[in-house]
Amino acid sequence: MKHIIILMGLFTFFNAHAQIKRIEPPFWWEGMHYAEIQILLYGKNIAQYRVESDLPISNVLKTENPNYLFVTVDTKDKKAGNYSISLWQKKKQVGSVSYELKARREGSAYRKSFDSSDMIYLIMPDRFANGNPNNDSHPALTDKLNRSASDGRHGGDIQGIIDHLDYIQSLGATAIWSTPLCEDNEPQHSYHTYAQTDVYKIDPRYGTNEEYQQLSSALHKRGMKLIKDYVTNHWGSQHWMVKDLPCYDWLHQFPGYGQSTFRMSTQMDSNASEWDKKYCEKGWFARSMPDLNQANPLVLNYLTQNAIWWIEYADLDGLRVDTYSYNDKEGIAKWTKAITDEYPHFNIMGEVWLNQSAQVSYWQKDSPISAIQSYNTYLPTVMDFPLFNAIGEAFRAAPSWDKGMIQLYDNFTNDFLYKDINNLLIFAENHDTARINHVYPKIEDYKMIITLLATARGIPQLYYGSEIAMAGDKSKGDGDIRQDFPGGWAGDTQNAFTASGRTATQKEYYDFTAKLFNWRKDKAVIHYGKTKQYLPENEVYIYFRYNDTESLMVILNNSDKPQTLHLNRFAESLAGFLRGKDVISGKEVSLSASTLEIPAKTPMLIELK
Repeated sequence: MKHIIILMGLFTFFNAHAQIKRIEPPFWWEGMHYAEIQILLYGKNIAQYRVESDLPISNVLKTENPNYLFVTVDTKDKKAGNYSISLWQKKKQVGSVSYELKARREGSAYRKSFDSSDMIYLIMPDRFANGNPNNDSHPALTDKLNRSASDGRHGGDIQGIIDHLDYIQSLGATAIWSTPLCEDNEPQHSYHTYAQTDVYKIDPRYGTNEEYQQLSSALHKRGMKLIKDYVTNHWGSQHWMVKDLPCYDWLHQFPGYGQSTFRMSTQMDSNASEWDKKYCEKGWFARSMPDLNQANPLVLNYLTQNAIWWIEYADLDGLRVDTYSYNDKEGIAKWTKAITDEYPHFNIMGEVWLNQSAQVSYWQKDSPISAIQSYNTYLPTVMDFPLFNAIGEAFRAAPSWDKGMIQLYDNFTNDFLYKDINNLLIFAENHDTARINHVYPKIEDYKMIITLLATARGIPQLYYGSEIAMAGDKSKGDGDIRQDFPGGWAGDTQNAFTASGRTATQKEYYDFTAKLFNWRKDKAVIHYGKTKQYLPENEVYIYFRYNDTESLMVILNNSDKPQTLHLNRFAESLAGFLRGKDVISGKEVSLSASTLEIPAKTPMLIELK
């Protein structure tokens, strides 16, 4: 009799004929809102067998591929323990598998997620730090270590992140968003891990599932949070299910490959042709990334259970969803709602790379824009790409009627379009864009941008290495904007993780960033306060953040000359305040005079008193 260990050693199956190669989800938990789960059984010709269980079975679904069985069981009111799922051929039992329900963490359903009180540090793990050189390559995975190649595997891993949590926390970050960590067995460029090939397994070159749990636990001990990058839109071409599809319409087929137009505006365009909508949403990102069909209930249920499984297993504090608006609209809304029904306080941010505030707003929960079409994504947080665009131009544009600091002002005039302006992710760059220190190589510009991110409404995100002046040119390829963090590898000539290892320039960047984001941590006026902004004059942009107990004056002088502010213009925001303290310089500021002098290319952040 053959003994086969199935997925992480959690299942045993005894039979010489009916072999189950996979069972997903590999286990579940007692007391879940999502109690009725659909268990995928995979093995050669297992659809010929009858299924029985001591968990109530409500449905057994077979597809055109005889290697799959989708067994729906009800775990409601079932206690933690092991339950039997057996396969029968006529009256003969041909095998039995043990399925575990685990005890759930106390208070798991009501976990606190990330919000506007957080600063998120975005890491591309392969390029951050190599904590375990022994996992740099793996015999079962094709793409091997090649640090000399800009798009090769460089060896960064989960242990490398754990090793440098002191550094990340000292910077003022309260949450980590890592790009995907699940297995990506594409033959090349697999380091970015967006073409996943096993979504229940951490890529062995990053570590193990247990190490991912350790990262989560280590963060929680520090009062920090872990956000998982989740991909609902596509898998990798080498995914085990893609290589043996459960059914033809598991993927969008044309037949086979069809290229996306990437024109996401077709998703909400009431005038769009069906052809254009199809090739945007159903088209593939690339041949290596087959597009998943979330309109197929089997696919949608698989993705929903997988996301909930990771939240519960790794004790996650949030999700970031890649290419959110490329998914089937109704399907992704159901997926999002199912997760937030399970975890009512859970935050999910979606990548919605659109350039107009109205179109970005469309994808946020309870949006007044999507309500016009009676549509709701249930997605709490959207990424503020319009502000990203404004930041990328405003500080270098030749001032004109609509260029320069007015671009920042105009962006915030659109806040009325959003249901929840505090649930906008604000950023100057990420792993897909040019590095901000390449766009703006002078520290004066960097300081103004960081001041903006630390004080504007929303949830600020910083990309790893910007705080030590790391730069990268997108036109040179993705590898240039995803360079290795100096000091993350044994043998590096410099270690910028330590104060003594930083150059004078790196120290100035780091110290400024850490000062503002650590100051921000307990500033409710920034996290949840209101904004009042004033039209820029002479490239000086001024806004106030305020609540019932506190007021802040933010000044961004983008002019290359000193400027004189006439304070009577700001009387409605300065009423009752005679002085203040500039958080950046530490100097006291008198507001009793009629004017205030601002140095050239300088930010000021004045706490009013």
